[in-house]
Amino acid sequence: MSDTSTSIFDRVRALVAAQVPVAVGTVIRGEPLGAKFMVLPDGVEGSLGDPTLDADATAAARELLAAERSETRTFGETEVFFDIYPLAPHLIVFGAVHVAQPLADFAQRLGFRVSVIDARAMLATRERFPNVEELLVAWPDDAYEQIEVGRNSWIAILTHDPKFDEPALLGALQTEARYIGAVGSRKTNADRRERLRQAGVSEADIARIRGPIGLDIGGQTPEEMAISILGEIIAVKYGRGGGALAQATNGSIRGAAG
Repeated sequence: MSDTSTSIFDRVRALVAAQVPVAVGTVIRGEPLGAKFMVLPDGVEGSLGDPTLDADATAAARELLAAERSETRTFGETEVFFDIYPLAPHLIVFGAVHVAQPLADFAQRLGFRVSVIDARAMLATRERFPNVEELLVAWPDDAYEQIEVGRNSWIAILTHDPKFDEPALLGALQTEARYIGAVGSRKTNADRRERLRQAGVSEADIARIRGPIGLDIGGQTPEEMAISILGEIIAVKYGRGGGALAQATNGSIRGAAG
């Protein structure tokens, strides 16, 4: 490996550790073969050897960063491979309930950063959630002031308590979170949506809420319900329908996934 490649590798590793998304472009056909550059949110480091190619490749890199997809692109006689290092997805769980424990565990195994939030100090403990990145004893309004929520955030609201889950939903709808799911039966979710309408929430925002949360897999145990929720998150991530409980016409809806 060349010194340049080594320095770029070290730089990428540092950026990933610092939660900075980065794309690395490498010329794999054409000249200068092997040339590399990096595209960051606030600029570009290095060059592929031609200002026009740099400009076109930078635009492509930003597109692929947004799509979280590595890919080869062709620019005239030159091919560039873009290696994409997006932000780690951030799962934000409101409600330190039983289902939240396997949900946090499974999500971390899939590469998510996990935050768990609950106003009940007896539930939001390190004994129950030893490995999550953030564990906050807070009401939703206070929690949103302490955590960063962006396009790479996924919010699961598991409290089954209107005084907690509805403020959590209202706060979530003020963000760019890619996923907002809430527990409750179809009737609970219908009643919740009506209250949100009365509070002035638009139909477009209400449509962002996935409730009942999860996929229709008939989950009974906390672990199965956690898989149902993560399955829906993965389906949303990759643009699949996934058989969501919110759209199911048959099947049991139980516990936190119901």
